[in-house]
Order: sequence, then C-alpha cells, then structure tokens
Amino acid sequence: MLSTALFSLALALPALGAPEFRKRDCAGTSPKPIKNIQLGPRPFWLIDQLEDGPLKEKLESCTEMKMKPSAWSISHRGGGTLQFPEETHGSIMAGTRMGAGIQECDVTFSKDKSLVCRHSQCDLHTTTKVVTIPALNAKCTTPFKPAANGTAASAKCCTSDFTLAELKTLCSKMDGSNPNATTPAAYLDGTPLYRTDLYAKTCEPILTLREFISLVDGLGLQFTPELKTPEVSMPFPAGSNYTQAAFAQQMIDEFKAAKIAPERVWPQSFLYADVLYWLKAEPAFAKQAVLLDESADSAPFEYSVGNLTKYRDAGVKIMAPPLPYLVTVKDGSIVPSAYAVEAKRLGLKLITWSLERSGWLADKSHGGYYYTTVANVTKSEGDVFKLLHVLAQDVGVLGVFSDWSATATYYANCFGLF
Repeated sequence: MLSTALFSLALALPALGAPEFRKRDCAGTSPKPIKNIQLGPRPFWLIDQLEDGPLKEKLESCTEMKMKPSAWSISHRGGGTLQFPEETHGSIMAGTRMGAGIQECDVTFSKDKSLVCRHSQCDLHTTTKVVTIPALNAKCTTPFKPAANGTAASAKCCTSDFTLAELKTLCSKMDGSNPNATTPAAYLDGTPLYRTDLYAKTCEPILTLREFISLVDGLGLQFTPELKTPEVSMPFPAGSNYTQAAFAQQMIDEFKAAKIAPERVWPQSFLYADVLYWLKAEPAFAKQAVLLDESADSAPFEYSVGNLTKYRDAGVKIMAPPLPYLVTVKDGSIVPSAYAVEAKRLGLKLITWSLERSGWLADKSHGGYYYTTVANVTKSEGDVFKLLHVLAQDVGVLGVFSDWSATATYYANCFGLF
C-alpha cells in the first residue's frame, strides 16, 4: 500500500501511457566536435555473420581499434535513421557519434520560401504528426483519407503547404504509415520492423537549413546538402521570380552567409540542370557538386552508362548512383558493374547510396532495392561488408551514404579510408 507521500507523488506524475515529451529547441545549437567515436554493437554483429575468410579476418583484426570520423562514411538523412527520426538533430547526432564525416540535409522550401531539411518536399504525412492536427491537416495538398472499401488510407502533405512558423510546430516521427488506418493516429503507426520507435519519443522539430549548418559547423564536419526536386510547379507560386535557379542559388547562399568554405560542401541534385547552374554560377562550390543518378530505374541500364560521357564533357566530376548500379555478380562473386568501369575510364569520381536503408539481407527480400543486382549472392547480414569491400577496393568510391553510420565508419577505419 502506498504511503501518503508516495500516493501524492503518484498523482502528480503524468500517466505512464501518456508521457509528456520534451520538445527539442535547436535554436543556436552548436556543439563541439565529437572525438570519442562509439560504434555500438551492430558492426561487430555483422562481422560475426560474415563467412570465414580473409575479409572477416581483416575486419576482426580491427575490433579494438580506436575509431575516428571518416569522410568515407556519409550520413543519409542524418545517419541514425534505424533508431531516430530522419533529418533531425537526434539522427544527426547519432550519425556523428558513429563517425560520419559528412552530414546530409535534403533541402526543400516552405510556403514562405524558407529552406528546411526534409527527404522529400511531400513526405510530412509519413515523417511528422501533421495529419493528427486538424487545422494543419486541412491545409495539406491531400488531407488524410481513411481506408475504406478496399482503398488504402492516404494523405499528401508538403512543406510548401505550410509557412515556416507552421512547420516549426510539427514533431518528427519515424518514416512510415499504416495503409489500413481509419483514423489519423492509426495512420502514423507504420514504422518498418527493422527500425524502432524506442528513441522517437522526444519531439524533434523540423530543422531549417540554417540550423543544420550551425549544428554541423559546430561539430566540425563537412556538408552535403541535396537540392530536392520540387513536387510543385516552378516558379513557385506561378508567376513569381522563385524559379528553380533561384532555389538552387538560395541553397548555396545559405552556406555563403554562414561563411562556410566551399571545400567543406558537396552540393547534390538529381536534376542535371541544377548541377549545370552551379557549374556556371558558383564554380567554387561546383568543384564538389554531385549529380545523383537513378535514370536506370526508368530506362535501359546501357542508357545510363552512355550518359556518363555527356556529363563528364559538361564538367560534372562526381556521379552518385544507387548501390545496385555499381555492382553485379560474376562467377558467384560481387564485382564492379559496367557503370562503375565506364565512370572510372572517364575519370569520374563516384559516391553511392544508401547502405542500411532496406531490410534484412538473409530473408526473402535479400535486401530489397539496394541489393537487386547482387541479390542471388546475399545470404547473411554480414554480406554488407562484402559489398562495401568491392565498392572501396574495386570500384573506388569516394564515400558511401548510410542510414546507420557505424557500419561504413568501421570499414573505413579498418582499411584506412579517411
């Protein structure tokens, strides 16, 4: 039986089922560089799954090594998205503590044309709790619609639907949705099983690009901002002077205003026109401009390989295709693809994405999209290191985007890639 004092304390505490979570205040956040890199158990668990052989022996020889940050380990959506909501302070700090040397912000714009970090302009319905706020849900491009009569639940909420002040009221969540939901709250309950909601309870606000720059600058890291392809017509709004070129320039201007040296910035875009614009208008920043390439998803692979000459001749120096574009299987082993061979012949540098993004390698999915060209040889979770080994030693990539930075950091340290 509770004492009177304990009973009074229990009444004063919030109900266990409805905790009141602290909303993180990111204004002015500028921590110091993190030198004590902590990888946690995952890389070691993956090594245990790897079949015996020279690669496993080499990786095991590094288990007691003091780990350092590496620019070969590039955060994807912050680098901690297996456990923390993407594009947030929490994910960035997790990726940084796991040794990511380059931090990513996917850059899009609000209704009042402020730049914010979101992986897609129109992902708020799966990455925040916007559909549960009636006044904001009503402003979405497509407000929440419950599942009914065999039709899945749906919504489409874009950053351009809201002012920055409205975006700043939102709490981030793990990316996912429930297609069978009949209520907004149930729609949020869709986190994939290979991620967790365990650390997603702090209210993580959406970061502005300026806040991201301040945070990453304080950490002493490099930046890779991706200019996200707008899902609204440009100029925005129609008839304005906010063109695609103005958007591309605004992103660079944020780094110039913060006095960030171009050598620390790796601007990216899927739009060839964006990279061409930077080459002409911002040559100092364009020296490390990255052209993201997913053209083979909708065209023959040979078409993507053939385009590499055009890009090189236009002044593009770095290409960034997804993992499956760079590798294939020959005689039961993972080897460089025709894309990787041609890029090397042309003198193009390569970055690739995204490690640790899909599910398990050892189940029927064999790793999903990111392992499609090597799926017939992925048999254990440890095979992720076989892929990294080919990318590093045979393809020669500059770096690898990862959703869980520890794995790429471990490999980079073990093989001296900094």
